Amino acid sequence: MVRYCFINRVRPDALEEYTEAHAAVWPQMLEALRDSGWRNYSLYLSQDGLLVGHFEADDYAAAQEAMTRTEVNPRWQASMERFFVDPGNPDEGFELLPEIFNLEDQLRAAGLPTEPQH
Repeated sequence: MVRYCFINRVRPDALEEYTEAHAAVWPQMLEALRDSGWRNYSLYLSQDGLLVGHFEADDYAAAQEAMTRTEVNPRWQASMERFFVDPGNPDEGFELLPEIFNLEDQLRAAGLPTEPQH
């Protein structure tokens, strides 16, 4: 499973409503993400509107493509578009960030246990 991180920018005047929308994501959208290969997916939102997302997938392009084929994703993206600084489909507007450090990966590479040793 590969880890992915992305950023986007939510309009500062829409932070509360965007947060509320994500407190109750449509069940069909949750199922579509799960069934399309998105795992361990989290979003983080700063007070200035910086949105940071993290998820795992076997293949980013395949997971994105699978979502485009769902019935619910275009409706969800259309409902979210108004919250973002940049117009357009939010799924297509985020910037992927390269991972430069992962503790567990480096512990394993060094031959060290990944769990605390008490």
